[in-house]
Amino acid sequence: MVTLTINFFASLREELGASGETLPLPEQVTNVAQLVDYLVGLRGERWAVLQDNTRVLVAVDHTIVQRSHALRGGEEVAFFPPMTGG
Repeated sequence: MVTLTINFFASLREELGASGETLPLPEQVTNVAQLVDYLVGLRGERWAVLQDNTRVLVAVDHTIVQRSHALRGGEEVAFFPPMTGG
């Protein structure tokens, strides 16, 4: 079975009530956008925040990626809010 490690950081952790999980990668999920849609379908509307590109960045194996980034399994996918500095 091919899996993904998924982590949620900062305010997303509190908003979703989850810090992370290991999830079997469904065959129909081949990129980050499809993973997000799958998570929303699996967990419910509260998780729709992950679909907001302005509020949520995605990194795969510690590199920020676009939602079209391909997934093959075995990766670490991290969701986090944009950082600001001052």
